[in-house]
Parts: sequence; structure tokens; C-alpha cells
Amino acid sequence: MAAKTRILIVAREQTRLGSLAVGLDALGWRTITARGPYAAMATLADLSIEAAIVDLAEGPEAMNLAGRLKAASAPRRLPVVGLGGPGREQEGHEFDLILTAPIEARQLVNRLEALVRLAVAEEEFELRAQTFAEHGRRLEPPVADAGPLRVLAVGEPTRQFLGLSNALKAAGAEVVGAFTVFTAFDYLHDRRFEAVVLWAGEDRKEALQIANGMRRNTRLYHIPAVLCLGLDGRLDPAETSEKGVTNVAASDSPDEIAFGVTELARAYRRQNVVRSALEKARGSGLMDAATGLFTRDLFASHLIRLAQAAQARNRELSVCVLKVAETASVAAARAGGWLDRAVPQIGSMIGRLVRVEDTPARLGAEVFALAMPGADLEAARAACKRIAAVIACTAFESGEGQPPFVAEFDIGAAQIHPGGSAGQALEIAAAEASHRRAG
Repeated sequence: MAAKTRILIVAREQTRLGSLAVGLDALGWRTITARGPYAAMATLADLSIEAAIVDLAEGPEAMNLAGRLKAASAPRRLPVVGLGGPGREQEGHEFDLILTAPIEARQLVNRLEALVRLAVAEEEFELRAQTFAEHGRRLEPPVADAGPLRVLAVGEPTRQFLGLSNALKAAGAEVVGAFTVFTAFDYLHDRRFEAVVLWAGEDRKEALQIANGMRRNTRLYHIPAVLCLGLDGRLDPAETSEKGVTNVAASDSPDEIAFGVTELARAYRRQNVVRSALEKARGSGLMDAATGLFTRDLFASHLIRLAQAAQARNRELSVCVLKVAETASVAAARAGGWLDRAVPQIGSMIGRLVRVEDTPARLGAEVFALAMPGADLEAARAACKRIAAVIACTAFESGEGQPPFVAEFDIGAAQIHPGGSAGQALEIAAAEASHRRAG
């Protein structure tokens, strides 16, 4: 099967973004380049594009292109990234993110993944709000924080560091300074930030240590971390990505760096707002009381809506079924009533282990399901296996004097193809779960 084209690049000059396209292709994000707006619109009409990148060096026409690309992709939400430097003409733009060129492909892939997931999450919110309204509940829409962007700046108080802090404040950010690794982590654990700036200085190890530590913490994982090197700085892009750096700012211009940081912070704030709105569904009163997951009936009506939207948006949709496997320890726990006591915790764990845009449900006493928009069959099955593996590492009580038991899962997955039935896909996944063990 041929690789799927995922990214549209709009650029007249091949020399500017050609190497970036090669890098994205090598990382599995296959690209196609359009030499102008008309070619871009034709591409969107013919291919299922996940995101677009626009070369802002084309001038005012390029700045106005984001809205046109989004409209041409409707009802599918299309993330559009602009590549270029900061400027007044970019204020009030419709881009999801503007990054200063040049940028390394590995770092751009991380941003693309986050933006595509955000687009799917926003689509999911719209659909979930409709399903809830159908059942007599209102899901409160995402409300953006109107306050200044919160940025943690970490580094020695050099002239360059202070200049960057002043530029961030001039850009409307609220800046907190930390001069040591320990102080930085104290702030990160005590306060909420939407971006972290790491000034490399003479010793880059501490800056990379902070970025690496953030990626090892689930609460801090998604906060963008920008490493500032200056024009003379040199660092292996692969190393910075592995250490958790979101972007490397190789510039001596504090205004340019500040622009890039605030763009990343703005995108991160938007992600948090949508995530928070979706998570409020748990308090709607419609969920399964024991596990906090979708009930069987609520899931059924929402899955139908998801399937219809997936076809209209030409977006992938898969379903998974996880059934508690029949083992000797599970049978003993069931007989003693201990499995019933563990199910609420198991269901809660499933709800925490899925993406925010996924729909987890409890279909029966020991049967769970997931609807995963934007996921193909392979991705859905991998997610099921990961969830099953995590829960299988948890020991549940089975009574005084008895060894704890673990809950393994039989799993099944199916992809809902255009014109296919959501109910049939769920039946296929359920049938597979009755024969296949996770792992």
C-alpha cells in the first residue's frame, strides 16, 4: 500500500522548504508541495491532508492563506503552520502556529502531532456537545484564559537573558525567572506555565536536564520548552529532540525568540482549554456512576455520530473492545466479589490512559470499549495493547490472606471504513476480543 500523503506545503521556491520536506518524508509525514494558492486548493480537494505548512516569505498573500485553506477543508479542521519571522503584519492571523525559519524536521513533527490531535479534539468536542444535548445535557464550550501567557525563563542573569525576559514581557507574557535547575523545578511543580525558555549559556547540560525532566513528568510533558543557543550555537537536532526540547532558537534577536515562544505558549493554552472542556463531560451526570465512562446507550448514540462525521471529514475512526480475560485468579476474585470491587478502578484507569479525544465506555460488567477518531486499525490495536499492559501491572485485592489478582484483557479492534456500519465494526471488535489475548 502506498504511503498516505499527510502534509501540504505551500511554497513557490523549492530551495526554502525543500530540505524540510525531505526531512518530514523521512520521518513518515509524507509531504506534497503546491506552488501557489490554486494548486493548494486543488490538492485539498483531492487528498486527505492532515496539516498544511505555508512559507510566509511569499508576502501578504501567504498571511491570508490560512483562512482559505481551513475553509477549503471544512468540515474537517485543518491545522495550518506558518514558517517565517515575526512582524506586525502577522497580528490577528488565522494560523494555528507560526514558527521562525529555519526549523528542524524532528521538532516540527512534534508540533504537527500536537496540532493534528488538537484539531481532532476540537471536532470531538463539537460532536460530544451534540450527543449530550440529545440526552438533555449541555456541555460547556471551551473558554480561553484572557490573562497573559505564563512563561518560565531559566538561565544565568546575563545581559542576553535579561534582554529576552524584557522582550517576552513586551510581547504580553508574564515572565518568572529561575537561575538554577532546582529553582526551575520548584516553580514548575508549584505554578502553571505555558512555555519554558532555557538559556543554554556556557553549560547546556543543565538546560537539557530540565527539558528531559519535563518529558518524564506527565503533568509537564506537553509544555513547550525552547532552547536558546544564539547564532553561534551548534547542537545536534536529534539530541535536542531526544532530550525533550520543543524548539531550538538559534538567534541573537530577543524579539524574534520572544515571538516564537509566545506562539508556542498560545498553542499550548488552546490545547489545555479544549482538553479541559472535554474532561468536564465526566461531571455531566450521563456517565457510568462506577467508572466515570460513557454508558452503553450514550456510547452507542455517540458512535453513530462519530461514524457519520468521520465520513464527512474523511477522517479515520476505529473502535476497540477490552474484555476482562477469564483466568483462574479472576474467576476466584469474581466468586468472592473482589472483581466487582476492582471494576470501578479498572474503568477509571482506562479513562485516564486514553487520549482526551477518545471515547471510553463501559458496555457490560467486565467489558469496555473505545472509539478513537483519527486512528487507523494499527494505531487502535496498539493503544488497546498499551492499556491492557498497564492495567496488567496493577495488583487488586482479593481478600484477607489471599494473594492479589491481576486483570488481563482479551482485546479486539476494527476500523470503520467509508460507508461501513459503526455497529458492525463494534461487533467485529467484540468477536475478536472473545478469541485474542492482549500482548
